[in-house]
Amino acid sequence: MTGQAAVRRQAPGKLFVAGEYAVMEPGHPSILVAVDRHVTVTVRGCAGADVVVDSDLSPERARLRRHGGGLVPYGADGGQVDGLGHVVSAIEVVDALLAGRGLPVSPVHVSVTSRLHRDGTKFGLGSSGAVTVATVTAVCAYHGVELSPDERYRLAMLATVRRDTGSSGGDLAASVWGGWIAYQAPDRTAVRDLAQRHGVEEAMRAPWPGLAVRGLPPPRELALEVGWTGQPAVTSALAGRLDARRWRGTTSQRSFVARSDERVRAAIRALEEGDDDELLRQVRGARRVLAALDDEVGLGIFTTRLTALCDAAEAVGGAAKPSGAGGGDCGIALLDATARQDVTRMREKWAAAGVLPMPIRIQPTNGGLE
Repeated sequence: MTGQAAVRRQAPGKLFVAGEYAVMEPGHPSILVAVDRHVTVTVRGCAGADVVVDSDLSPERARLRRHGGGLVPYGADGGQVDGLGHVVSAIEVVDALLAGRGLPVSPVHVSVTSRLHRDGTKFGLGSSGAVTVATVTAVCAYHGVELSPDERYRLAMLATVRRDTGSSGGDLAASVWGGWIAYQAPDRTAVRDLAQRHGVEEAMRAPWPGLAVRGLPPPRELALEVGWTGQPAVTSALAGRLDARRWRGTTSQRSFVARSDERVRAAIRALEEGDDDELLRQVRGARRVLAALDDEVGLGIFTTRLTALCDAAEAVGGAAKPSGAGGGDCGIALLDATARQDVTRMREKWAAAGVLPMPIRIQPTNGGLE
């Protein structure tokens, strides 16, 4: 494919509206939205290495060679892959797909640019998921393979579980389908084992226990406001604290998941029925469910700034909560879209608490869902 034109693909970031933590368990519901900030991946031919990766999420360029079904540094000057693990895994899983189909694999230069961080500090908008989706899509397209939305999600999930089965994949689904979605995670260990036993192609086509995705209508007359705490959080570290406390499988965990499921399913019904008041009520309830988990297990979900963010929204009649793992990153608020004075007052309270309002809109749906 020497001389082939470069291929560029984008994938949006995400925000959790409800269901974080519970969605880590296969088959339990969550609500996410895609946002209009993107990761862009450009793929072109290269010489001197099998794969070259550069990214504004990593300080160094990596030069890699294909070896034993994976990618390894190309000699002593191969550079570091720190911060590039999701990109590398995405390229490896595409290589496996191409090999399984008997297609040639070309040397590629993969460039990544992201609007999901500022000066290297992530906002908590799902940059890992977006870069994985954009990379599998772009590298496949460069090799002449166009993927359906379902195939993009599944290939991105297969790339993700090669590294870690802890991620729910909600960020991948939001990046693929856009808009508002209801999402239930598959059994990621089963997905990983399926790929290891039968290969990428068969794993993509097999049923995935627990997986469900469907599109949702947006609220009728509510605005989604986003506040950034300026404090980056690491989702895997927060989720890991639950494992360290031997919480999974306990009565406490089952109670939390049941309470979360009740709130999320009611919020889904409210969106489908166009009941904004009920949606606000359920989002406030989802905040309380997370707060109870935080009090019980001591994860540090609610920082001082996230608590102030939520309180400011509720003080003007809205509903708010951390988005995602908490411990920093972003919070969301839903308010009457016509009540601009309420939004202004809330933002003033945010500013006083050190919370930065972010000019974010919902990325429109890409279609392909019911």
